[in-house]
Amino acid sequence: MVCQNGKESMDYQGKAAYLDPILPIDERVDDLVGRMTLEEKVSQTLHGAPAIARLGVPTYNWWNECLHGVGRAGIATVFPQAIGLAATWNADLIYEVATAISDEARAKHHEFVRQGIRDIYTGLTFWSPNINIFRDPRWGRGQETYGEDPYLTSRLGVAFVRGLQGDDPRYLKVVATPKHFAVHSGPEAERHSFDAVVDKKDLWETYLPAFEAAIKEGKARSIMGAYNRTNGEPCCGSKTLLGDILRLKWGFDGYVVSDCWAISDFYKYHKIVDTPVEAVAMAMNNGCDLCCGTLYSFLVDAVKEGLVEEATLDQAVKRLFRARFELGMFDSPEMVGYAQIPYEVNDSDEHRKLALKTAQESIVLLKNDGILPLSKEIKSIAVIGPNSDNLDALLGNYNGIPSRYTTPLYGIKDIVSPETTVYHTQGCDLKDTSTKGFAVAKELASKAEAAILCLGLSPRIEGEEGDGGDLEDINLLGVQEDLLRAIYDTGTPTIVVLMSGSPIAVNWAEENAAAILAAWYPGEEGGRAIADVIFGDYNPAGRLPITFYKSIDDLPDFEDYRMENRTYRYFKGEPLYPFGHGLSYTTFAYSDLTITPNPIQAGQGVQVEVTVENTGDLPGDEVVQLYLTDLEASVPVPIRSLQGFSRIHLAPKENKTICFTLTPYNMALVDYAGKRIVEPGRFQVALGGRQPMGPGEGSKDIIFGEFVVEGERTEAKLTD
Repeated sequence: MVCQNGKESMDYQGKAAYLDPILPIDERVDDLVGRMTLEEKVSQTLHGAPAIARLGVPTYNWWNECLHGVGRAGIATVFPQAIGLAATWNADLIYEVATAISDEARAKHHEFVRQGIRDIYTGLTFWSPNINIFRDPRWGRGQETYGEDPYLTSRLGVAFVRGLQGDDPRYLKVVATPKHFAVHSGPEAERHSFDAVVDKKDLWETYLPAFEAAIKEGKARSIMGAYNRTNGEPCCGSKTLLGDILRLKWGFDGYVVSDCWAISDFYKYHKIVDTPVEAVAMAMNNGCDLCCGTLYSFLVDAVKEGLVEEATLDQAVKRLFRARFELGMFDSPEMVGYAQIPYEVNDSDEHRKLALKTAQESIVLLKNDGILPLSKEIKSIAVIGPNSDNLDALLGNYNGIPSRYTTPLYGIKDIVSPETTVYHTQGCDLKDTSTKGFAVAKELASKAEAAILCLGLSPRIEGEEGDGGDLEDINLLGVQEDLLRAIYDTGTPTIVVLMSGSPIAVNWAEENAAAILAAWYPGEEGGRAIADVIFGDYNPAGRLPITFYKSIDDLPDFEDYRMENRTYRYFKGEPLYPFGHGLSYTTFAYSDLTITPNPIQAGQGVQVEVTVENTGDLPGDEVVQLYLTDLEASVPVPIRSLQGFSRIHLAPKENKTICFTLTPYNMALVDYAGKRIVEPGRFQVALGGRQPMGPGEGSKDIIFGEFVVEGERTEAKLTD
């Protein structure tokens, strides 16, 4: 579909080659870009690309967001924040969520076009998912990620990208843009000038695997650079990242977009160049095709001054228009199946049910002394805390607006017996230090049979620069812990619900509360999901995608990007709750582990099978986790690494055999040169519903095995 003087035209006969839908896309793109003047080509490298009326090219704004639902464009289904999506440990579900999001994205886009609206947040190019590694719990944007592990992040990132981009052989549903490439996770206040220094081992062992998977396996058509420098090079103009790795090593043929106004940082804050013209030349020459912002208008001068070859500009513009052609923007809507998605899918009942299911699967039961699940016939209950009826704590950041939502207070009111008395008070604020509400809170708790305290954070406290930012500490803020202690002192059994985008050091609660749930920012139906878990309508099975530490004293300096003593793979201390932790209302046992073949030659894969049985009395999900340890590596390697997981449902006494394939890529170490190498030696496999916390530790819910690799050292690569 092409805009001709503000009107849509479907008559291709007799027009230029780029308007002929029968021709190959590359031929159409070459024809269109070949007709543009220098100034017109430059105009198309800005995120707010203007119309070229004489060629029938409509205005297009490249900036859109869909981190956990279509964002910033009015009413849309709001799914759990990304860190909550990760806590489901369910790649199939993440694909389903992304498919629903892209359905709404397509429906909203075409409705906007019908209304003549082509503004920001109305297009089909989405700057999601965020697959940076949540290396430090103080980072305010960790909520946007899939946690601290490169393997879990890879699998969920690939699923999300595929769900967004669709499976049509001709057209993209939307464009997915993994971000922020690369080595980016705070500090927010310094992101415009910060240099993240990493060696090649950490780079390839931790920071790059999810991006490589998103490009090679997910086939993401776009990628966004980061604000900071990596090893001295601005990420949005890095020859190493954008040229050597992304284009040459990984073969990426999509387009690169800068983070917003990041290119101006080159001369303003990074001080790498002196002028805007030099900045845009560095970005364009090193492979950044699209500028979020307006600085690329200086490309006209850069070309005229000989700092950028016009052929380099042409290549960037062609990459951008290839994406627009792949989205069907220059073809009749009748040819594009995705254009037929009805607007009614947006905020539909079906998607609301999916949001509820996802929120249920995301909840992690951190502690339970047997109090949960509660009976719905309980005579009285007190719902207390600053997040008990707080919309912000449902939504997270980069969110849409739900037409309806359920907070924990109303989820609980809706699920308990009509005869149950539900008391409610906030008790305190998230950050303020006033204790004025304590007296009422204690009074209500004293009258109740159980107290549910909804504590934590909000996206107004943790988030992007200028919107919460990083955390200075990981303890409960303000007087929240004092409120918890006051309620506990009443003698009423106390259940803590943590709503946050990051791990909180609830050491006192772990010692004293009857139960603790991590509910994240759970989306529009989060309150209903929380109630379903507390009252037993849903058996929790979420798992932590990040380590809960006891104190920031256990962590390296926030600005230190070395992975030593960070995340479960390298942390030598004792966590409050380990990565992969999560309890259930039932129990599971593991048996009959087989590893075949064994031994293997370097470069071969192995099959790992294990039988899992629900040994309890309730149906429930189990998250089977496979961890691998190289026992004889020639260089330092992670203590253990997740290399497989599967979320399964089992009825009481039911069992299933689960099979994993470990490829050479899974079992390879990363050497000091950044190469992924399979070495001969012994490897330990641990399978269970949690992470093994010590070598050789065993119980019914953990099973160990070994296999041997023989032969010569072999380089391993990720295959498509």
